[in-house]
Amino acid sequence: MMRAGHWRRRLIPAVNDPVLASWLTEPGSLTARCQKAASRFQVELLRSGWLLPLGDEASKRCRRRVREVVLRCDGVPVIFAHSVLLTAANGRLNRWLGGLGSRSLGSLLFAYPGFARGPLAFCRLDARHPLYRTARAWSNGEPTLWARRSEHRLGAQVLRVTEVFLPGILALERDGVP
Repeated sequence: MMRAGHWRRRLIPAVNDPVLASWLTEPGSLTARCQKAASRFQVELLRSGWLLPLGDEASKRCRRRVREVVLRCDGVPVIFAHSVLLTAANGRLNRWLGGLGSRSLGSLLFAYPGFARGPLAFCRLDARHPLYRTARAWSNGEPTLWARRSEHRLGAQVLRVTEVFLPGILALERDGVP
């Protein structure tokens, strides 16, 4: 079994739930999948600005553009997303992130042809991880939450995106979504 707090490239057999595994390994846009699954999709912007990255995100502890949102399907929180721009702040990606507001980052990453996505990494987060501590508000008391992380490149710019899957995602899928 995968220990909490360690990012790994392999997911299976650590996740026993096939529904959760399908969300964690989704190769396309989570935004598009959520929009297909729900009659109402919403992005709630929690914060966006210049903050220090998490200890497991960047080797240099200098301020970076960070954005945090909760994705909701039919009012239910299903994903907490945390994104950090790892490279220079003077590129177009920085301007785009600053102007997204409550629009989905996925609509940008999967619609613009210049983006290249790196491999996924997976982690079971617990109370020791700062992203779990933020997502705890939507955890329904679950002691651990699964997350995935990937890097999206646009030229020389790199955006690291971490998506934490909240318990609501399972009900959404089990209510008849393919």
